[in-house]
Amino acid sequence: MNITHWLATLLQDLRYGLRQLRLNPGFTVVAVSSLALGIGANTAVFQLLDAVRLRTLPVAAPQELVSIDFPQGSMRSGWHSNRSARLTFAQWEQIQAQQQGFTGVLAWAPDRFNLALGGEVRFAEGLYVSGDFFRVLGVAPILGRTFRAEDDRVGCGSPGAVIGYAFWQREFAGDPHVLGRTVILNGRPIPVVGVTAPAFFGVEPGYRYDVALPLCADDLFINDPQGLGRIKQRQAWWLSAMGRLKPGWTAERASAQLGVVSSGIMQATLPPQYRPDDAKRYLQNRLEATAGGAGVSQIRQIYEKPLWLLLATTGLVLVIACANLANLLLARASVREREIAIRQAIGASRGKLVGQLMAENLLLAATGAVLGALLAQLVSRLLVAFLSTPQNPVFLGLGLDMRVLAFTAAAAVGTCLLFGLLPALRGTHVPPADAMRGGGRGVTSGRNRFTLRRALVVAQVSLSLVLLAGALLFAGSFEKLLHVDLGFRPDGVISVSMDFGRQYAKDRIHVVSRELLDSFRSLPGVVSAAQVWFTPVSGNGWDERAWADSAAGSRPEANFDRTGPGYFRTMGIALLAGREFEDRDGPAAPKVAIVNEAFTKTIFGGGNPVGRAFRTEGEAGKPDRLFQVVGLVRNTKYSEIREDFKPVAYFPIAQEDDPYPGATYVLRTSGTQAEALRHVKAAAAQISPTIGLEFRVLRQQLDDSLQRDRLMASLAGGFGLLAVVLATTGLYGVIAYMVERRRNEIGIRIALGAGRGRVVRLVMQEVVFLLAVGLLIGAALALWLGRAAGALLFGFTPSDPVMLASAMGLLVVVALLAGYGPAWRAARLEPMLALREE
Repeated sequence: MNITHWLATLLQDLRYGLRQLRLNPGFTVVAVSSLALGIGANTAVFQLLDAVRLRTLPVAAPQELVSIDFPQGSMRSGWHSNRSARLTFAQWEQIQAQQQGFTGVLAWAPDRFNLALGGEVRFAEGLYVSGDFFRVLGVAPILGRTFRAEDDRVGCGSPGAVIGYAFWQREFAGDPHVLGRTVILNGRPIPVVGVTAPAFFGVEPGYRYDVALPLCADDLFINDPQGLGRIKQRQAWWLSAMGRLKPGWTAERASAQLGVVSSGIMQATLPPQYRPDDAKRYLQNRLEATAGGAGVSQIRQIYEKPLWLLLATTGLVLVIACANLANLLLARASVREREIAIRQAIGASRGKLVGQLMAENLLLAATGAVLGALLAQLVSRLLVAFLSTPQNPVFLGLGLDMRVLAFTAAAAVGTCLLFGLLPALRGTHVPPADAMRGGGRGVTSGRNRFTLRRALVVAQVSLSLVLLAGALLFAGSFEKLLHVDLGFRPDGVISVSMDFGRQYAKDRIHVVSRELLDSFRSLPGVVSAAQVWFTPVSGNGWDERAWADSAAGSRPEANFDRTGPGYFRTMGIALLAGREFEDRDGPAAPKVAIVNEAFTKTIFGGGNPVGRAFRTEGEAGKPDRLFQVVGLVRNTKYSEIREDFKPVAYFPIAQEDDPYPGATYVLRTSGTQAEALRHVKAAAAQISPTIGLEFRVLRQQLDDSLQRDRLMASLAGGFGLLAVVLATTGLYGVIAYMVERRRNEIGIRIALGAGRGRVVRLVMQEVVFLLAVGLLIGAALALWLGRAAGALLFGFTPSDPVMLASAMGLLVVVALLAGYGPAWRAARLEPMLALREE
């Protein structure tokens, strides 16, 4: 093949196609806009999916990294203090000592550090990292140095901090002399020893670290009830680990080696608090190694499946748009059939003509792809902002890497073939003599052409039904979540979390907490206030086995919380029997509890539990704990809105043996929340100006917990609406074309006495036929494809008949309205005008 000649021919075809598109601006604008929307939506969703799931970490040779973890379902009972709590420190030490398949291993733990010296908190995203963390990853600093192994020794005094590039720019204005300056973390000044490059965000896609400290610094910052820190506690799960494979080793081989040494690691790290049955399960744990080049991310677990589903949805929208464009090209071919026939008659080959028409389609697809790629940058950033909340900011690198560019290019080529090839083949298929015959119908008037257009409309209707049914399911699911019975009244409630640091001795914490509570209750606009360990639907939880006193048999899991007097009244939780906690329920008083309805049913088998007693398991070598029930309250949601009501028992916060050096309060307010927060700050400052405060509006906390459901409802609804618009537009175009093709026949029918109602029925029969076939196929597809969305729905099944029927009814109404326009015009056709054209 002569490449020079081929390129010259292609360039000539492109110039000719550009002139044709310029001469038809209306067609060009519609085609390019449809493609830009379709390709842009697909690229935006793919870009998010790429950042969350597909892209590797910005480190040296990421394909050599593996994640070290236990399989799902392994025994990990204890204290879980962050989003990636997979290992204990004792296990980490054993892994370092016994692994054989890695040139180096690393560990990390996410955390947040307060940058403020008092008052309302201002958080930086932090990482505790092992001494070899940066070396094993191959991350070099742009200023100073990173940590070395000797920086991470248990009992380290005042460690340095390695800060991220964005934090350096934000907090130090990019000062090149930042080394040696201090950053205040939880009230402690820490010197800066290094700054990492802009591309390195950490090892968790979805989060960007600001400050990194060595693991040994945990003893300086963690405020656990026992004051031991997480390093010394074998039941404290807080670390994640990775390793870099040695040459010749694979993840499978490393996993096998870790499995061999797991038994010894479990024996050496067995928490002494475990009872025999828990210890037995713990000793059965086995470590494994899995591919870790893409990092470890909670965001991935939450959003990977929804993003794949959204990518499939946008793909269907693009197919519908391509079907519409194919119909436009078929209609346009009817205008150009004489031009094509003349060119064939004077010697142009069919291959040459198909190539020229495909060059026009390629121009459309390329223009749509460029505009779609630009649109995708805006949409993807809006989606990231949509997913972020003040308490849980989301960071995703959204640059146009080669994978995203390749996806966009593939989408452009695919759409070009999808909407352009068949019309091009059809447009060059008719013999020149037939196309040039005066008054004859060319290819676009033939039955084959019309059959193709009908098939395209049927495909559009069926795919639109799938998307519309999905949109209604996600919208209905989100609506149910918004109005689910929570068991409490969140409106008007704010939570205030306080960090005392280490300024109070253990025996003073309850006293200071009570002083703050009394102060809050007297504030203007505060109706009631109470103390609590953690608020409902916060994602936090505490569960243990519980059973009725003297009962034999099973010991089911139950959930627990600690609250103070007035909590249930403040939260609007109905007291069904007994009493709330009172000031008399102090440290020296008998151990009491208030339980909910689910706890009563699970532990006591129902009835009134007031006066009955239950036990929870104590640590190994200690007796079980006994509690007497003094009250019964309504069921409430515990850690998330989607869950069923769980058995929950509440204990008096004053009976806590090892109080946490801080406190959380819930306040029900009657005035503006901003005014209440101002008074709370002032009241806390009077107790101590160094107390850190974090505020949350309970209603906003609930809304933030539904971000994934809101995303699916919003995007599925938007794409479903777009699909219906495209499908009904295609249906309108086909019916209008049919009416135009049968103008003579309709004119004769009217001239022979056919009523206008009969003409309308004649046209609408075609609409009903296309709609019926499309709905039948679409319903089958919706039932089949809907199974992929089942886990994301709440209160509905993918095959919900009401939602499917609603989607079909809505599509029928819109489609019939779209088809009635051409039918109405056909019924008002003047017979003489129609017959004169024959």
